[in-house]
Amino acid sequence: MSAAVIGIIGGSGLYDIEGLTDQRWERIASPWGDASDELLFGTLEGVPVVFLPRHGRGHKLSPSHLNYRANIDVLKRAGVTDILSLSAVGSLKADLPPGHFVIVDQFIDRSFAREKSFFGTGCVAHVSMADPVCGRLGAALETAARRLDLPVTRGGTYLTMEGPQFSTRAESNLYRSWDCSVIGMTNMPEAKLAREAEICYATVAMVTDYDCWHEEHDAVTVDQVVKVLLGNADKARSLVRSVVPDLGGVRHRCSAGCDHALDFAIITPPAARDPEAVARLDAIAGRVLADRSGD
Repeated sequence: MSAAVIGIIGGSGLYDIEGLTDQRWERIASPWGDASDELLFGTLEGVPVVFLPRHGRGHKLSPSHLNYRANIDVLKRAGVTDILSLSAVGSLKADLPPGHFVIVDQFIDRSFAREKSFFGTGCVAHVSMADPVCGRLGAALETAARRLDLPVTRGGTYLTMEGPQFSTRAESNLYRSWDCSVIGMTNMPEAKLAREAEICYATVAMVTDYDCWHEEHDAVTVDQVVKVLLGNADKARSLVRSVVPDLGGVRHRCSAGCDHALDFAIITPPAARDPEAVARLDAIAGRVLADRSGD
């Protein structure tokens, strides 16, 4: 058991967290390169919080150019036990209008230009992604959202596209035929890497507009989308302030297995592991690498 440290990854329009006390920005070094920005450390209702603006302050990084591995690695080094990912998305369903929040429970990963694992040559591992988000965090988010009377749906599939361009209409209709709920550009490989890092992870997908399948989509202006985006960011800040106290305190072992996902994942035996690869994994997999160094 340990004390919970809540990590917040802020998407488009969300570059800070209000209400934090004892705030400080700090850059954490990572063997995987530079993270999107410094981390904002603080406390909220006595609960330690670490915030990372996914695209950097000023929105300087596109989805394809984010260093997803460094982002998750620095959160792990900062002691984060649980990640709440806040993301702007387009809707693929008529009953998920702009301004709606979706606490997703599945992903389809259609990204292709990103590093998707901490493991590879020199140290190979395979983690389960059957249930890619933590149900405990999802339940807490739903409870907090309903407490605030936010428009929210629990459950749905997030289609991750590469971007930075938006979908063609044919693609949008294809994803609808797959029964996807929302479409975005950033939550994969973020969720996969969080699982490899043994950090519980959940996504709040914040709908800004309908994707281009909608017959009235072309009538939506950029100004309207930005207005919804900023409104969603305000709602997201309220959601964070509401849910973080519920997640604080002593943190028990995750019943879903998120925080011990590497127990049986590493396949490369100790004698065959590349020391340089192992050194890069000190934060991500140090727990199991240390435990099994004598295998």
